[in-house]
Amino acid sequence: MPSNDVRLSKVSPATSLHPPFSRADKPEPSPASSSFSCESDDIEDYIGSGANTVGGRTPVVDKRLSFAYEGRPSNVSGPRIRTPSADAYGSDDDEAMDNKAFRSGQPLLSQTDDERGRARYNHSRTPSPLPSAHQRPTFSRRSTMRSRSPDTQAKMAAKKKYVYAAIFLVVSLVSFCIQTELAAYVQQELGWNKAYCMLYMTHGSWSLLWPVQLLVLRVQKWNMPWQAFWRRHVYLLRSTTHMIRDQNLDVSRHAMNTSPWPYLIKTTAFITSALTIAGLSWYLAVDMTSPSDLTAIYNCSAFFAYAFSVPLLKEKLRLDKSFAVVIAIIGVMVVAYGDSKEDGGEDQAENHTAGTRFLGNLIIGFGSVLYGLYEVLYKRWACPPEGVSAGRGMIFANAFGSCIGMFTLTVLWIPLPILHMLGWETFELPTGQTAWYLWVSVVMNATFAGSFLVLISLTSPVLSSVAALLTIFIVAIVDWLRTGKSMSFAAVVGCAMIVVAFVMLSWSTYRVMVEDAERKAHEGDAETEWDSESDKDDDRID
Repeated sequence: MPSNDVRLSKVSPATSLHPPFSRADKPEPSPASSSFSCESDDIEDYIGSGANTVGGRTPVVDKRLSFAYEGRPSNVSGPRIRTPSADAYGSDDDEAMDNKAFRSGQPLLSQTDDERGRARYNHSRTPSPLPSAHQRPTFSRRSTMRSRSPDTQAKMAAKKKYVYAAIFLVVSLVSFCIQTELAAYVQQELGWNKAYCMLYMTHGSWSLLWPVQLLVLRVQKWNMPWQAFWRRHVYLLRSTTHMIRDQNLDVSRHAMNTSPWPYLIKTTAFITSALTIAGLSWYLAVDMTSPSDLTAIYNCSAFFAYAFSVPLLKEKLRLDKSFAVVIAIIGVMVVAYGDSKEDGGEDQAENHTAGTRFLGNLIIGFGSVLYGLYEVLYKRWACPPEGVSAGRGMIFANAFGSCIGMFTLTVLWIPLPILHMLGWETFELPTGQTAWYLWVSVVMNATFAGSFLVLISLTSPVLSSVAALLTIFIVAIVDWLRTGKSMSFAAVVGCAMIVVAFVMLSWSTYRVMVEDAERKAHEGDAETEWDSESDKDDDRID
């Protein structure tokens, strides 16, 4: 009866009737044929997994083993085996098998194993010595990404970011619509018109973003010990801050030993100041100029965001992007001035003197520039560089939003008593129904802020700014449903132009992201996406 044992032969390669197979003779294995792939190119797959080696010695690169396999079934997949003729064997073969010095410490496997004897890639690096049994190579669940082409990886990464961006875009639009309607109701119907106090409350509510996010993450990782969960989370925020500061995904251990707080505090103060002044300009100009001028000029921040993106973000001027931004701004002006003429806006403008209206337009224009600058500053100095996973970017965006909220609560309360003493704005806490509606409005503003920061982090300030213009269309529809007053022809045309501009800009931005990712992949500069689940995070927790 033929034996199915695989035997180790002492016959030298020179005495074999068949020439040894060279590495170049072996066909290139398909990555898809492997059930798993290894992250390290230095790990060599050997037949068997024994820690003991032949003769007590570790096999080297040039060591060749000859095998005899008799009666091998045709349906068994495994290594490619040379089968010399029977004349190539001598009587010393059986003696060698009985000699422990020539035997492997663990029998060679004979059962079906798709990975056993897998041929190596051509032109691969020198294999490492055989690992011991207790140091078997570990395989990451993300290692299968190596089997994908660079183009596929680039498209998948861009698609994943855009899926998340679409979700947060919907959340931001809905929350902004609710916040706008409630704020207008509190100021106009309930008579609680405290501009700076409302600004302080809304921006201060951003401090809740990080605690709420931490609670959600904890629920997702409920089975992980709290200390391990907290260390991972702190390390993620700490390492991401260093990535942003150095604009590099590879954070050295020396950099990790430095504190991220100085950079974080300076960046938060700088960006929050631009945001607060931009928001305050709207409240200052609302009583000095016409609503049409206020809406049209303030929403020109999309143009300024694109203008600042060129020098600060090194973004190239593209005709399609420029055309989309111009269409969006024209659409805003059609909505603002078209409605003002149909609704008697000329009579409203007469309520403001020429000098007051001009001053109000200057103030809101300055605020529009600052708001566009705020979006670009946040993208440049508070968003992770390209190559960071979408999950890490979202987590840090909400954490930085909490930093803005904490800076507002701890520093920007100072103008409140000053305004109260000067009599410009009497400090008064809301009560009853006013307090309830104001609280819901504040929560919706915090939701919008967190979603908008994530949107900028995943895409670009220009796309996010134009996306914010969609709120004009949504608010107009809500007003139509709430008051029964139909939209004017100018409003329909202007909103349609905004939607078209947003679609054009979205497609242009998506193409740019895919092209950049493909170019980096082909040049070999593409970085592996850092994720909150990265194995490196576990190894480098301080």
